[in-house]
Amino acid sequence: MSEASHIIKAAQIVKSNPLRRYVVVSAPGKSSGTELGITDMLYLCHAQFNGKEDLAAMLERIRSCYAGIVEELGINFSVDGAMDSIRENISSGKSAAYIASRGEYFMAKIFAQYIGWEMIDAAEIIRFKPDASLDEEETFRLSAERLLNTNHAVIPGFYGSLPDGDIKTFQRGAGDITGGLITRAVNAGTFEKWNRTKEIWSADPSIVDNPEIVRYLTYSEAMELNYIGIKTTQDEVLMTLRETGTPINIRSISDSEDPGTTISGTIPEGSRKNVAVCIGGRRSFNIIQIEKYGLNKEAGFGEKLFGIFARYCIPCEHCLSGIYKMSVVLKSPLYALRRNQVIATIQETFDISSINEEKNLSLITVVGDGMGTAYGTFERVFSSLNGAGIKARMIDQGSDNLNIMLGVRDEDYNTAVKALYTGMIIS
Repeated sequence: MSEASHIIKAAQIVKSNPLRRYVVVSAPGKSSGTELGITDMLYLCHAQFNGKEDLAAMLERIRSCYAGIVEELGINFSVDGAMDSIRENISSGKSAAYIASRGEYFMAKIFAQYIGWEMIDAAEIIRFKPDASLDEEETFRLSAERLLNTNHAVIPGFYGSLPDGDIKTFQRGAGDITGGLITRAVNAGTFEKWNRTKEIWSADPSIVDNPEIVRYLTYSEAMELNYIGIKTTQDEVLMTLRETGTPINIRSISDSEDPGTTISGTIPEGSRKNVAVCIGGRRSFNIIQIEKYGLNKEAGFGEKLFGIFARYCIPCEHCLSGIYKMSVVLKSPLYALRRNQVIATIQETFDISSINEEKNLSLITVVGDGMGTAYGTFERVFSSLNGAGIKARMIDQGSDNLNIMLGVRDEDYNTAVKALYTGMIIS
Protein backbone atom coordinates (compact mmCIF):
# COMPACT_ATOMS: atom_id res chain seq x y z
CA MET A 1 0.00 0.00 0.00
CA SER A 2 1.54 3.33 -1.07
CA GLU A 3 1.98 6.33 1.22
CA ALA A 4 -0.65 8.24 -0.75
CA SER A 5 -3.09 5.35 -0.34
CA HIS A 6 -2.62 5.58 3.44
CA ILE A 7 -3.30 9.33 3.26
CA ILE A 8 -6.46 8.81 1.20
CA LYS A 9 -7.70 6.17 3.66
CA ALA A 10 -6.84 8.38 6.64
CA ALA A 11 -8.74 11.29 5.14
CA GLN A 12 -11.79 9.08 4.62
CA ILE A 13 -11.61 7.95 8.25
CA VAL A 14 -11.29 11.52 9.54
CA LYS A 15 -14.23 12.80 7.51
CA SER A 16 -16.45 9.85 8.41
CA ASN A 17 -17.00 11.29 11.88
CA PRO A 18 -17.72 15.03 12.28
CA LEU A 19 -16.45 14.91 15.86
CA ARG A 20 -12.90 14.40 14.59
CA ARG A 21 -11.60 17.97 14.53
CA TYR A 22 -7.83 17.82 14.95
CA VAL A 23 -5.37 15.51 13.20
CA VAL A 24 -1.70 14.99 14.04
CA VAL A 25 0.44 13.51 11.25
CA SER A 26 3.83 11.85 11.02
CA ALA A 27 6.46 11.98 8.29
CA PRO A 28 6.33 9.41 5.45
CA GLY A 29 7.84 6.11 6.48
CA LYS A 30 9.48 3.20 4.70
CA SER A 31 6.19 2.29 3.06
CA SER A 32 6.84 5.18 0.69
CA GLY A 33 9.09 2.87 -1.31
CA THR A 34 12.41 3.73 0.33
CA GLU A 35 14.68 1.70 2.58
CA LEU A 36 14.78 4.69 4.95
CA GLY A 37 11.98 6.84 6.27
CA ILE A 38 11.94 10.57 5.49
CA THR A 39 13.11 11.51 9.01
CA ASP A 40 16.20 9.30 8.70
CA MET A 41 17.00 10.80 5.31
CA LEU A 42 16.64 14.34 6.66
CA TYR A 43 19.03 13.58 9.50
CA LEU A 44 21.49 12.25 6.94
CA CYS A 45 21.07 15.39 4.85
CA HIS A 46 22.03 17.53 7.81
CA ALA A 47 25.02 15.33 8.62
CA GLN A 48 26.21 15.18 5.01
CA PHE A 49 26.12 18.91 4.26
CA ASN A 50 29.50 19.55 2.67
CA GLY A 51 28.64 20.55 -0.89
CA LYS A 52 29.15 17.06 -2.25
CA GLU A 53 26.86 15.07 -4.50
CA ASP A 54 25.70 12.79 -1.67
CA LEU A 55 23.57 15.61 -0.23
CA ALA A 56 22.01 16.32 -3.61
CA ALA A 57 21.32 12.63 -4.12
CA MET A 58 19.63 12.29 -0.71
CA LEU A 59 17.50 15.38 -1.30
CA GLU A 60 16.45 13.95 -4.65
CA ARG A 61 15.27 10.77 -2.93
CA ILE A 62 13.19 12.86 -0.54
CA ARG A 63 11.83 14.95 -3.40
CA SER A 64 10.89 11.82 -5.32
CA CYS A 65 8.98 10.45 -2.32
CA TYR A 66 6.94 13.61 -1.81
CA ALA A 67 6.43 14.07 -5.55
CA GLY A 68 4.93 10.59 -5.83
CA ILE A 69 2.56 11.33 -2.95
CA VAL A 70 1.48 14.69 -4.38
CA GLU A 71 0.93 13.26 -7.86
CA GLU A 72 -1.20 10.38 -6.57
CA LEU A 73 -3.26 12.72 -4.38
CA GLY A 74 -3.76 15.09 -7.29
CA ILE A 75 -3.04 18.28 -5.33
CA ASN A 76 -1.11 21.39 -6.31
CA PHE A 77 1.80 21.35 -3.85
CA SER A 78 5.28 22.64 -4.76
CA VAL A 79 7.63 19.79 -3.88
CA ASP A 80 10.55 21.63 -5.51
CA GLY A 81 9.83 24.63 -3.30
CA ALA A 82 9.87 22.39 -0.22
CA MET A 83 13.22 20.89 -1.23
CA ASP A 84 14.68 24.35 -1.88
CA SER A 85 13.58 25.33 1.60
CA ILE A 86 15.30 22.31 3.17
CA ARG A 87 18.50 22.98 1.22
CA GLU A 88 18.54 26.65 2.24
CA ASN A 89 17.90 25.82 5.89
CA ILE A 90 20.75 23.32 5.93
CA SER A 91 23.18 25.76 4.32
CA SER A 92 22.15 28.54 6.73
CA GLY A 93 23.07 26.40 9.74
CA LYS A 94 19.68 25.27 11.03
CA SER A 95 19.87 22.55 13.67
CA ALA A 96 19.50 18.84 12.97
CA ALA A 97 16.22 18.91 14.92
CA TYR A 98 14.85 21.66 12.69
CA ILE A 99 15.79 19.80 9.50
CA ALA A 100 14.37 16.49 10.77
CA SER A 101 11.10 18.20 11.74
CA ARG A 102 10.48 19.18 8.11
CA GLY A 103 9.29 15.63 7.38
CA GLU A 104 6.23 16.12 9.59
CA TYR A 105 5.93 19.80 8.63
CA PHE A 106 5.57 19.18 4.89
CA MET A 107 3.39 16.10 5.41
CA ALA A 108 1.01 18.23 7.50
CA LYS A 109 0.88 20.80 4.70
CA ILE A 110 0.14 18.09 2.14
CA PHE A 111 -2.56 16.40 4.26
CA ALA A 112 -4.16 19.74 5.14
CA GLN A 113 -4.36 20.73 1.48
CA TYR A 114 -5.77 17.34 0.51
CA ILE A 115 -8.44 17.32 3.22
CA GLY A 116 -9.20 21.04 2.97
CA TRP A 117 -8.33 21.94 6.57
CA GLU A 118 -6.06 24.54 8.16
CA MET A 119 -2.48 23.55 8.95
CA ILE A 120 -1.09 24.77 12.29
CA ASP A 121 2.66 24.53 12.87
CA ALA A 122 3.45 22.58 16.05
CA ALA A 123 6.15 25.18 16.82
CA GLU A 124 3.32 27.61 17.60
CA ILE A 125 1.67 25.51 20.30
CA ILE A 126 4.08 22.83 21.60
CA ARG A 127 6.62 24.45 23.92
CA PHE A 128 9.76 23.31 25.68
CA LYS A 129 11.56 24.97 28.59
CA PRO A 130 15.12 26.37 28.34
CA ASP A 131 16.43 23.06 29.75
CA ALA A 132 14.70 21.26 26.83
CA SER A 133 12.07 19.61 29.03
CA LEU A 134 8.45 19.84 27.93
CA ASP A 135 6.57 22.89 29.22
CA GLU A 136 3.16 21.28 29.68
CA GLU A 137 1.45 24.31 31.21
CA GLU A 138 2.46 26.62 28.38
CA THR A 139 1.69 23.95 25.78
CA PHE A 140 -1.82 23.45 27.15
CA ARG A 141 -2.41 27.21 27.26
CA LEU A 142 -1.19 27.90 23.73
CA SER A 143 -2.92 24.88 22.25
CA ALA A 144 -6.26 25.73 23.86
CA GLU A 145 -6.08 29.36 22.73
CA ARG A 146 -5.15 28.46 19.18
CA LEU A 147 -7.36 25.43 18.60
CA LEU A 148 -10.60 26.06 20.43
CA ASN A 149 -11.43 28.78 17.92
CA THR A 150 -10.42 26.56 14.98
CA ASN A 151 -13.02 24.14 13.68
CA HIS A 152 -10.56 21.76 12.02
CA ALA A 153 -6.77 21.63 11.93
CA VAL A 154 -3.85 19.43 10.87
CA ILE A 155 -0.79 19.59 13.14
CA PRO A 156 2.61 18.00 12.53
CA GLY A 157 3.77 15.69 15.31
CA PHE A 158 7.27 15.04 16.68
CA TYR A 159 8.41 18.58 17.51
CA GLY A 160 7.80 21.90 19.20
CA SER A 161 9.82 25.01 19.94
CA LEU A 162 12.21 26.29 22.60
CA PRO A 163 11.87 29.78 24.14
CA ASP A 164 14.43 31.14 21.66
CA GLY A 165 12.33 29.86 18.74
CA ASP A 166 14.60 26.95 17.81
CA ILE A 167 13.01 23.58 17.12
CA LYS A 168 13.13 20.76 19.66
CA THR A 169 12.03 17.23 18.77
CA PHE A 170 10.62 14.46 20.91
CA GLN A 171 12.28 11.04 20.87
CA ARG A 172 11.90 9.03 17.69
CA GLY A 173 8.53 7.43 17.17
CA ALA A 174 6.85 9.78 19.64
CA GLY A 175 4.57 11.76 17.36
CA ASP A 176 1.60 10.55 19.39
CA ILE A 177 2.87 12.66 22.32
CA THR A 178 1.75 15.70 20.32
CA GLY A 179 -1.69 14.14 19.89
CA GLY A 180 -1.96 13.40 23.60
CA LEU A 181 -1.01 16.95 24.56
CA ILE A 182 -3.57 18.46 22.17
CA THR A 183 -6.26 16.05 23.38
CA ARG A 184 -5.64 17.19 26.95
CA ALA A 185 -5.46 20.89 25.99
CA VAL A 186 -8.84 20.99 24.23
CA ASN A 187 -10.48 18.53 26.65
CA ALA A 188 -11.35 16.14 23.81
CA GLY A 189 -13.57 13.18 24.53
CA THR A 190 -11.19 10.57 23.06
CA PHE A 191 -7.65 10.35 21.70
CA GLU A 192 -7.59 8.10 18.62
CA LYS A 193 -4.27 6.67 17.51
CA TRP A 194 -4.42 5.17 14.02
CA ASN A 195 -1.64 2.75 13.07
CA ARG A 196 -0.99 1.40 9.60
CA THR A 197 -1.60 -2.27 10.36
CA LYS A 198 -0.63 -2.89 13.98
CA GLU A 199 -2.90 -4.72 16.42
CA ILE A 200 -2.29 -5.18 20.14
CA TRP A 201 -2.17 -8.92 20.66
CA SER A 202 -2.39 -10.90 23.90
CA ALA A 203 0.86 -12.64 22.89
CA ASP A 204 3.47 -12.41 20.15
CA PRO A 205 1.81 -13.74 16.96
CA SER A 206 5.18 -14.99 15.75
CA ILE A 207 5.17 -17.39 18.73
CA VAL A 208 1.46 -18.06 19.37
CA ASP A 209 -0.85 -18.87 16.47
CA ASN A 210 -3.73 -16.40 16.14
CA PRO A 211 -3.54 -14.86 19.61
CA GLU A 212 -6.53 -12.93 20.85
CA ILE A 213 -6.66 -9.18 20.24
CA VAL A 214 -6.60 -7.12 23.42
CA ARG A 215 -9.76 -5.00 23.39
CA TYR A 216 -9.47 -3.19 26.73
CA LEU A 217 -6.55 -2.07 28.87
CA THR A 218 -6.13 0.16 31.89
CA TYR A 219 -3.53 2.93 31.69
CA SER A 220 -1.30 0.99 34.10
CA GLU A 221 -1.59 -2.21 32.09
CA ALA A 222 -0.67 -0.32 28.91
CA MET A 223 2.48 1.06 30.55
CA GLU A 224 3.37 -2.43 31.71
CA LEU A 225 2.98 -3.73 28.14
CA ASN A 226 5.22 -0.92 26.85
CA TYR A 227 7.94 -2.06 29.24
CA ILE A 228 7.86 -5.66 28.02
CA GLY A 229 8.01 -4.58 24.38
CA ILE A 230 4.32 -4.66 23.39
CA LYS A 231 3.92 -1.05 22.32
CA THR A 232 0.60 0.67 22.92
CA THR A 233 1.24 4.41 22.96
CA GLN A 234 3.96 6.46 24.62
CA ASP A 235 4.08 6.43 28.42
CA GLU A 236 3.95 10.24 28.35
CA VAL A 237 0.58 10.05 26.58
CA LEU A 238 -0.75 7.51 29.07
CA MET A 239 0.32 9.62 32.03
CA THR A 240 -1.06 12.85 30.54
CA LEU A 241 -4.48 11.43 29.70
CA ARG A 242 -4.80 9.29 32.82
CA GLU A 243 -5.01 12.49 34.87
CA THR A 244 -8.20 13.48 33.06
CA GLY A 245 -9.52 9.96 32.48
CA THR A 246 -9.56 10.51 28.72
CA PRO A 247 -9.83 7.17 26.87
CA ILE A 248 -7.33 6.23 24.15
CA ASN A 249 -8.53 4.22 21.17
CA ILE A 250 -5.82 2.46 19.16
CA ARG A 251 -6.98 1.33 15.73
CA SER A 252 -5.69 0.19 12.35
CA ILE A 253 -6.06 2.16 9.12
CA SER A 254 -6.05 -1.11 7.20
CA ASP A 255 -9.26 -2.21 8.95
CA SER A 256 -11.13 0.91 10.01
CA GLU A 257 -14.26 -1.03 10.98
CA ASP A 258 -12.41 -2.94 13.69
CA PRO A 259 -12.96 -1.27 17.10
CA GLY A 260 -9.31 -1.72 18.07
CA THR A 261 -8.06 -1.43 21.64
CA THR A 262 -9.39 1.05 24.19
CA ILE A 263 -7.20 2.22 27.07
CA SER A 264 -8.99 3.85 30.00
CA GLY A 265 -9.25 3.91 33.77
CA THR A 266 -11.57 0.93 34.07
CA ILE A 267 -12.37 -2.25 32.16
CA PRO A 268 -16.00 -2.94 31.16
CA GLU A 269 -17.55 -5.62 33.30
CA GLY A 270 -17.54 -9.01 31.61
CA SER A 271 -14.98 -8.02 28.96
CA ARG A 272 -12.45 -10.63 30.17
CA LYS A 273 -12.74 -14.24 31.11
CA ASN A 274 -9.40 -14.21 32.97
CA VAL A 275 -7.50 -11.65 35.01
CA ALA A 276 -4.49 -12.08 32.72
CA VAL A 277 -4.68 -9.89 29.63
CA CYS A 278 -1.32 -10.25 27.91
CA ILE A 279 1.93 -12.20 27.99
CA GLY A 280 5.24 -10.87 26.72
CA GLY A 281 8.87 -10.69 27.59
CA ARG A 282 12.46 -9.97 26.73
CA ARG A 283 15.51 -12.14 26.30
CA SER A 284 19.20 -12.01 27.19
CA PHE A 285 19.48 -11.18 30.88
CA ASN A 286 21.98 -12.20 33.55
CA ILE A 287 21.38 -12.63 37.27
CA ILE A 288 24.06 -11.90 39.85
CA GLN A 289 23.25 -13.48 43.19
CA ILE A 290 25.22 -12.17 46.17
CA GLU A 291 25.19 -14.16 49.40
CA LYS A 292 26.25 -12.63 52.70
CA TYR A 293 25.36 -13.61 56.24
CA GLY A 294 23.52 -10.77 57.99
CA LEU A 295 22.88 -8.92 54.75
CA ASN A 296 19.40 -7.93 55.94
CA LYS A 297 20.88 -6.17 58.98
CA GLU A 298 23.60 -4.24 57.15
CA ALA A 299 22.46 -0.65 56.63
CA GLY A 300 23.33 0.74 53.19
CA PHE A 301 24.18 -2.60 51.58
CA GLY A 302 21.78 -2.11 48.69
CA GLU A 303 22.82 1.51 48.19
CA LYS A 304 26.48 0.52 47.92
CA LEU A 305 25.72 -2.37 45.56
CA PHE A 306 23.60 -0.29 43.20
CA GLY A 307 26.27 2.40 43.34
CA ILE A 308 28.72 -0.09 41.83
CA PHE A 309 26.43 -0.78 38.89
CA ALA A 310 25.85 2.95 38.44
CA ARG A 311 29.62 3.55 38.39
CA TYR A 312 29.91 1.25 35.38
CA CYS A 313 26.74 2.67 33.74
CA ILE A 314 24.87 -0.64 34.00
CA PRO A 315 21.13 -0.25 34.74
CA CYS A 316 19.56 -2.77 37.11
CA GLU A 317 16.35 -4.18 35.65
CA HIS A 318 15.08 -5.91 38.78
CA CYS A 319 16.19 -6.80 42.29
CA LEU A 320 15.04 -9.69 44.46
CA SER A 321 16.22 -10.03 48.05
CA GLY A 322 16.08 -12.48 50.92
CA ILE A 323 17.57 -12.67 54.41
CA TYR A 324 21.04 -13.64 53.20
CA LYS A 325 20.83 -13.15 49.45
CA MET A 326 20.29 -10.38 46.97
CA SER A 327 19.75 -11.10 43.27
CA VAL A 328 20.14 -8.38 40.65
CA VAL A 329 18.86 -8.82 37.09
CA LEU A 330 20.97 -7.11 34.39
CA LYS A 331 20.70 -6.84 30.63
CA SER A 332 23.34 -9.23 29.29
CA PRO A 333 25.08 -7.18 26.54
CA LEU A 334 25.71 -4.18 28.82
CA TYR A 335 26.87 -6.30 31.73
CA ALA A 336 29.11 -8.51 29.59
CA LEU A 337 31.27 -5.54 28.55
CA ARG A 338 32.30 -4.79 32.15
CA ARG A 339 31.60 -8.02 33.91
CA ASN A 340 35.13 -8.54 35.31
CA GLN A 341 35.37 -5.00 36.72
CA VAL A 342 31.93 -5.28 38.32
CA ILE A 343 32.65 -8.60 40.02
CA ALA A 344 36.06 -7.41 41.23
CA THR A 345 34.58 -4.22 42.67
CA ILE A 346 31.81 -6.12 44.48
CA GLN A 347 34.38 -8.45 46.03
CA GLU A 348 36.56 -5.52 47.09
CA THR A 349 33.62 -3.63 48.61
CA PHE A 350 31.86 -6.38 50.56
CA ASP A 351 32.87 -9.27 52.77
CA ILE A 352 30.60 -11.71 50.96
CA SER A 353 30.18 -15.44 51.17
CA SER A 354 29.75 -16.07 47.45
CA ILE A 355 28.75 -14.60 44.10
CA ASN A 356 26.78 -16.77 41.69
CA GLU A 357 25.82 -15.88 38.13
CA GLU A 358 23.24 -17.22 35.75
CA LYS A 359 23.39 -16.28 32.08
CA ASN A 360 21.02 -16.33 29.12
CA LEU A 361 17.83 -15.73 31.05
CA SER A 362 14.54 -14.51 29.57
CA LEU A 363 12.04 -12.52 31.59
CA ILE A 364 8.39 -13.29 30.82
CA THR A 365 5.65 -11.12 32.29
CA VAL A 366 2.01 -12.04 32.68
CA VAL A 367 0.09 -8.74 32.82
CA GLY A 368 -3.34 -8.08 34.27
CA ASP A 369 -4.81 -5.59 36.74
CA GLY A 370 -5.35 -7.46 40.02
CA MET A 371 -3.01 -10.26 38.99
CA GLY A 372 -1.40 -10.52 42.41
CA THR A 373 -4.62 -10.86 44.38
CA ALA A 374 -6.68 -13.07 42.06
CA TYR A 375 -7.40 -16.49 43.54
CA GLY A 376 -5.42 -19.37 42.00
CA THR A 377 -3.14 -17.22 39.82
CA PHE A 378 0.15 -18.70 41.00
CA GLU A 379 -1.21 -22.22 40.77
CA ARG A 380 -2.13 -21.64 37.11
CA VAL A 381 1.27 -20.11 36.36
CA PHE A 382 3.19 -23.05 37.77
CA SER A 383 0.78 -25.59 36.34
CA SER A 384 1.27 -24.10 32.87
CA LEU A 385 5.07 -24.23 33.14
CA ASN A 386 5.14 -27.67 34.73
CA GLY A 387 2.95 -29.05 31.96
CA ALA A 388 5.51 -27.82 29.43
CA GLY A 389 8.43 -29.22 31.44
CA ILE A 390 9.89 -25.77 32.17
CA LYS A 391 11.46 -24.73 35.45
CA ALA A 392 11.13 -21.09 36.54
CA ARG A 393 14.57 -19.73 37.45
CA MET A 394 13.01 -16.79 39.29
CA ILE A 395 9.57 -15.41 40.07
CA ASP A 396 8.55 -11.93 41.16
CA GLN A 397 5.13 -10.44 41.84
CA GLY A 398 4.85 -6.71 41.20
CA SER A 399 3.93 -4.67 44.27
CA ASP A 400 1.13 -2.98 42.32
CA ASN A 401 -0.60 -6.32 41.57
CA LEU A 402 -0.25 -5.70 37.84
CA ASN A 403 2.05 -8.54 36.89
CA ILE A 404 3.85 -11.73 37.67
CA MET A 405 7.36 -11.96 36.24
CA LEU A 406 9.11 -15.23 35.55
CA GLY A 407 12.68 -16.04 34.60
CA VAL A 408 13.28 -18.95 32.20
CA ARG A 409 16.23 -20.00 30.11
CA ASP A 410 16.45 -18.27 26.74
CA GLU A 411 16.01 -21.57 24.92
CA ASP A 412 12.71 -22.17 26.78
CA TYR A 413 11.25 -18.73 26.00
CA ASN A 414 8.93 -19.62 23.12
CA THR A 415 7.67 -22.79 24.77
CA ALA A 416 7.01 -20.94 28.03
CA VAL A 417 5.08 -18.16 26.29
CA LYS A 418 2.88 -20.70 24.50
CA ALA A 419 2.22 -22.61 27.72
CA LEU A 420 1.39 -19.48 29.71
CA TYR A 421 -0.87 -18.18 26.94
CA THR A 422 -2.84 -21.44 26.94
CA GLY A 423 -3.04 -21.62 30.74
CA MET A 424 -3.56 -17.95 31.59
CA ILE A 425 -5.37 -16.33 28.64
CA ILE A 426 -7.57 -18.84 26.83
CA SER A 427 -8.22 -21.54 29.46
